[in-house]
Amino acid sequence: MSLQEMLEKRNKLVADARALNDKVVSESRDFTGEEQVQYEAMFKEINSLNDQIKREQELRTLETHLAASQGTVAAGREVPGGESGKTDDRAKAQIQALRSFILGGVQGMAPEETRALSMGTDAAGGYIVPPEQFVAQLIQAVDDLVYVRQWATKFSVVQAASMGVPSLDANPADADWTSELLIGSEDSTMAFGKRELTPHPLAKYIKVSNKLLRASPIDPEVLVRDRLAYKFAVSEEKAFFTGTGASQPLGLFTASANGIDTDRDYSTGNSETAIAFDGLIGAKFTLKPQYWRNARWLFHRDALAQIAKLKDGEGQYIWRENVMAGEPPILLGLPFFMSEYAPNTFTTGLYVGILGDFSNFWIVDALTMTFQRLVELFAATNQVGFIGRRELDGMPVLSEAFVRVTLA
Repeated sequence: MSLQEMLEKRNKLVADARALNDKVVSESRDFTGEEQVQYEAMFKEINSLNDQIKREQELRTLETHLAASQGTVAAGREVPGGESGKTDDRAKAQIQALRSFILGGVQGMAPEETRALSMGTDAAGGYIVPPEQFVAQLIQAVDDLVYVRQWATKFSVVQAASMGVPSLDANPADADWTSELLIGSEDSTMAFGKRELTPHPLAKYIKVSNKLLRASPIDPEVLVRDRLAYKFAVSEEKAFFTGTGASQPLGLFTASANGIDTDRDYSTGNSETAIAFDGLIGAKFTLKPQYWRNARWLFHRDALAQIAKLKDGEGQYIWRENVMAGEPPILLGLPFFMSEYAPNTFTTGLYVGILGDFSNFWIVDALTMTFQRLVELFAATNQVGFIGRRELDGMPVLSEAFVRVTLA
């Protein structure tokens, strides 16, 4: 089996495993015995293919090194028709071009050396095919963490356009002390409402050249799918934080009578530009203790850097017991988390953090993450398109389960 065939077979197995898992999740159930056996068999074969692919790529890397150092064509890699001399020259040209690039950058390369390293245009990912030993790994920045979906309460809508949930917006008044034969006064305060979640579409498409799909030792299709899935998660997280509720989720940091109202904002003790420890203590005790068991702080790292630097009147760090190495990530007895998407503009009246039981943020999915491969649409430009889609909505459904840290 060729390397390309192994990559294609592994891709299909991964897609089949994902489809099986999504089916079980959408039906809100566990794997059946037969499905569990099928799932484990797919992963066993995927792991076996991963090992074979790794060995093949390592062998190709070694063969490239040998061809460059010995001036010979690697066994089994001659161009059909006996053009081994041309292959040898091409390998030498690539190595020489790479040396010139390392020593002097693109400016230090002759035109023929630039052509030896390029494949297509660099803006479309062309430089992913220099000599093979340089592309076994992908260099990328670390992914930012996303939290809300993993903490939230999730539902699936299959046959309806939206999900409505009745809510008790106001409790009845306290019972009256009365005599045995009386019924007390009539209540006029209890009120009911409704929370409605309507899934909204989220989509993105990417085009990749057929040349890149065919020639790159990295599997571009898997890379595109992974990147699309991650960027969808980022778009969701941003909306879960600051979404307006208009054709998108209603965010935690968006003041709304339908989500978290302004009466859950706490600023006492904080200054116009910074968080104070008194403000954090006040925020914690604004939240009813019944919510503390599942409550979490969520801040941007800039906000936590401010908190970690707070000192008492004697110059001692107030949060000293939690900034020492090895200590658990706890703030005022409750766990905290850092998000790159939490607000970090320290100006009067703005939100800079939140404390709450995030199970009271509800997410409704109408369409799990789907990917579509478009072959014919971009055939004229020799490209393949990948479309990712999903439909969802989300909102905080119980205002009192949260308190937002606000600057004065």
